[in-house]
Amino acid sequence: MQPIFLKNLGKKSFKETWELQEKLFNQIIEIKNNNRKNNQKTPTPSYLLVVEHPHVYTLGKSGDLSNLLINQQQLNQHNIDFYKINRGGDITYHGPGQLVVYPILDLENFFTDIHKYLRLLEEVVIKTLAEYGLKGERSEGETGVWIDKHTLSARKICALGVRLSRWVTMHGFALNVHTDLNYFQKIVPCGIQGKSVTSIQSELKKEISLEEVLPKILNHFTELFQVQFQNIDL
Repeated sequence: MQPIFLKNLGKKSFKETWELQEKLFNQIIEIKNNNRKNNQKTPTPSYLLVVEHPHVYTLGKSGDLSNLLINQQQLNQHNIDFYKINRGGDITYHGPGQLVVYPILDLENFFTDIHKYLRLLEEVVIKTLAEYGLKGERSEGETGVWIDKHTLSARKICALGVRLSRWVTMHGFALNVHTDLNYFQKIVPCGIQGKSVTSIQSELKKEISLEEVLPKILNHFTELFQVQFQNIDL
């Protein structure tokens, strides 16, 4: 089984976490570049960061700024950060009650197929939701996981967006556990008009904690990616 270094960052700002991701990402790229340059086979590490962010909106590199429905003054009033970032996808929200998972993997240690990678991340969430009796579904052409996708009440429960360079990944997915869904009303989530957003707690109508959901996510990640986690201090 492939080892992955696991770090639960607890509550940490998006900016600090993004900087840590970039640091680890660039370290892996540097190892790969040196391997090619010097004809070496130094193994590359992989990481999984778990975090809960304060209120923040992030806009992907191909996103449309018009999908942010409030201005800078309103962002300041509501104490919400905003960043244009280097992942795929459009705009999304991160905040308290949301479980955010950032795999920083060298896919050459697993498989060189970005579509398989995205579908497996979705499957981790789908299998986790199934443990709560919720049927998570994919939507063709739209990454992420939905509830009741093929009905008029379709609602998104997990957003997904990644960056990939030289088969090294960063960014990841955000699962709404007991998130305040009102913050999604200030954006067009993922740039998709006319669709609502939900959370596990909203669906089940009972309190659900991040601490309860995280082991399920990790178990399914272990199963689907055939990995073994090792806790690490960063």
